[in-house]
Amino acid sequence: MNTYIPKYIKAKSRGLLSKKIKQFTAIMTSCTLCPRQCKVNRTKEEKGYCSTGKKAFVSNFSAHFGEEPQLVGDKGSGTIFFSNCNLKCIFCQNYDISVNGTGQEVEDESIASIMLYLQKIGCHNINLVTPSHVVPQILKALDIAVDYGLNIPLVYNCSGYESIDTLRILKNIIDIYIPDFKFWEPNISKIYCHAWDYPQIARKAVKEMYDQVGDLKVNRAGLACSGLIVRHLVMPGNLDGT
Repeated sequence: MNTYIPKYIKAKSRGLLSKKIKQFTAIMTSCTLCPRQCKVNRTKEEKGYCSTGKKAFVSNFSAHFGEEPQLVGDKGSGTIFFSNCNLKCIFCQNYDISVNGTGQEVEDESIASIMLYLQKIGCHNINLVTPSHVVPQILKALDIAVDYGLNIPLVYNCSGYESIDTLRILKNIIDIYIPDFKFWEPNISKIYCHAWDYPQIARKAVKEMYDQVGDLKVNRAGLACSGLIVRHLVMPGNLDGT
């Protein structure tokens, strides 16, 4: 029996979720959701670095068994792969999705339906892959899904290139943060993802995430309920700064 109550359910019951949705919707009129700070009006379908306008694009969704054991369990992690990206590393294993934008434009209601479907088939969590540029759409979908019974932990699976302001608004919404820390040296991140400030941004972002959710906590079945998991991309040729 699931005794953990996700943060977003508590936030909705206190009226915080709707307030956060309004904050993010306002930000989209001059978008500063991520460190790129493009300041385009996405509500008018203007597109910045992430190549995404008013609506989110979803590439695919499924019960995924390639994540950390604490997320996968025996029924899988309910992953939703969002198309496009705010970082666009030139070596990305999901290049067609993150850079080429392969996927289908979806309404917020469709994202909510996907979340509910993944819960219905037994997934242990909702795993948002590359969510940074579509946070407003995700929260709107979450608001809908909670009304229909969504009650499993929410995972924010990202590149680490996150705006502190965005993360602070997400406080009390996300249960589990999984940032990927890629580079320690700005000259390397500039070459491979056109973001010389990546190391500085990622360090601050990981600290903010930890301040929000703390150490990883698991239930009696060994499944993650809340907390932080930091991944690290190990690249050849001493490019990772391990």
